[in-house]
Amino acid sequence: MASQSQNNLEPAHNSRVAATSKIWGTTVGILALCIPLSAVTRSGAILPLAALGGAAVGTVAIWRSDEKKSQANYLPQEQIELLEARIANLETIISSNDFDLHMKIQKLAASDVQKQAATRLNPTESLPEHQP
Repeated sequence: MASQSQNNLEPAHNSRVAATSKIWGTTVGILALCIPLSAVTRSGAILPLAALGGAAVGTVAIWRSDEKKSQANYLPQEQIELLEARIANLETIISSNDFDLHMKIQKLAASDVQKQAATRLNPTESLPEHQP
């Protein structure tokens, strides 16, 4: 049981490490641009410190995020089996209703064809007679 919960945490841990490495990799690139720019613009250490502060805040936010949000919510096997049974039951109900509807449509189509055939054979019988 402990190994299963540890396995559930590893994908979250790996994504945190990946996000942290991206943050700090980007920060190194920003620092590479900021240090020469700070000398040219005479802004001092404001730009490099802002880059380091942003990376630090981003890293803290990633690592202090709620553990429940980062873990996948897995259902117990009993609930999965219950849900699968309910879905199978719903599929049975829907397919039987679909079959009934299909049969009704076929009956209506057959009766419509019979009516059309009857009117073609005896067109005068279907029309009301008009006497003067």
